[in-house]
Amino acid sequence: MLAKRILQASGKIVADSGTGAAVMNRAFKAHVGVYRTTHGRIGHRFPGMPPFLLLEHVGAKTRVLRTTPLGYVRDGGNIILVASNGGGPKNPGWFYNLRAHPGVRIWIGADERRVVAHVAAPGERERLWPKVLEVTDVFPDYQ
Repeated sequence: MLAKRILQASGKIVADSGTGAAVMNRAFKAHVGVYRTTHGRIGHRFPGMPPFLLLEHVGAKTRVLRTTPLGYVRDGGNIILVASNGGGPKNPGWFYNLRAHPGVRIWIGADERRVVAHVAAPGERERLWPKVLEVTDVFPDYQ
């Protein structure tokens, strides 16, 4: 439950912009720096949260290269990302970036790979959503 409250609060802070968003953006940058420096030994796992990866993506409008730490769930060899934005009413910016530029790089721990992102079709989403809920109780209200 604590992890769910933290995720909802951080998503709301980022979505609302202003000073809180600036602080959260610094925290995300610190997370990325520590994750990279330690090859994921620190920053990959937090108690009560799904594991984290680093997503390197290109801005849809700016074409600026960005790196975002995100919780993920495995589906065999595939990776599931949930564009929840902390339960906010809008998708997170990285979602639009992946739609515009689906070729991305991810790091899971020290493992780096290139992948092509896509939005799950309704039937695929129906199959994947229970897998997400098996891993974490953070997302049940977000579907």
